[in-house]
Amino acid sequence: MRPQDLTTARALALALAVEVDVLARAVARDTRPEANEVNEALAAATYTLVRLTEALGAPDGPSGRVGPSGPALPEPVEVTVPVLGVDGCRGGWVGAVLEPGAPRPRVAVARTIAELVETVRTWLGVEVVGIDIPIGLPDNTLRQADGLARKALPGKASSVFSTLTRAAYSASDRAAADTVNRSRCGQGVGAQAFALRDKIVEVDAWVRSRPTVTVIEVHPELSFAAIVGSPILPSKKSDAGRSARLEALRGVGIASPSILSGAGYGADDVLDACAVAWTAARHANGVATSLPADAERFSDGIPAAIWT
Repeated sequence: MRPQDLTTARALALALAVEVDVLARAVARDTRPEANEVNEALAAATYTLVRLTEALGAPDGPSGRVGPSGPALPEPVEVTVPVLGVDGCRGGWVGAVLEPGAPRPRVAVARTIAELVETVRTWLGVEVVGIDIPIGLPDNTLRQADGLARKALPGKASSVFSTLTRAAYSASDRAAADTVNRSRCGQGVGAQAFALRDKIVEVDAWVRSRPTVTVIEVHPELSFAAIVGSPILPSKKSDAGRSARLEALRGVGIASPSILSGAGYGADDVLDACAVAWTAARHANGVATSLPADAERFSDGIPAAIWT
């Protein structure tokens, strides 16, 4: 076993011991413990156990990253041009910038997507912008991209919300949007899906203004699943989930940013932005794939596909 693999295995073994203790406490806390608490603790421990098994079985060669079920995993990404990964946050938008030769992502925050991209472009010539938001709004159907993404994320399918029809996003409130969406595609509107309306409308308007940069839609959970070979089950807001995502990013050559949280954004937002930036770098290199393979186009003419 390589020294770095042994170090990883030791760290995972320690994390597993902590997570098993958390699980035991959750079960013992009450004769009828909260299912969500126990399930999350169990998911975290199970995930770490799989990663520990993988580390202990790692090959001695310089390459050969292998997922839990055996398939080869992506090698460290080569950042050939500057790219930007973007995630929504309380303060607006947070971005992770990858640039050739930089030791770690650079973090930027802005109130609007246009401000964020323009701010970063004053530093360097970003060529691809990946955003964790639906791009390409349907008129009277559901999007293939959303359905395919849910199928690709067993155990995390709930993290993918169905994109509403364009007319529904113009509604004044959720009740009105629900009525419009049901009449257009036969599906109601959940509170969480409608909560994204303002950001979706903002990005839609910006994309339709024809920014002089390649813009792609990315879902962080899909990117992380592609990196490690299966969905990362622990919540991104938990310690176990944050550790798992940091480890996943390190595995593809992306070091942790110097600052993970600040005014208006949290560590989960930054790590999601880093995963989106990884996909943006893959897109720039011509190796990214999309769901569906051939993007849908609705009346707005914008390609609708989720990239990894």
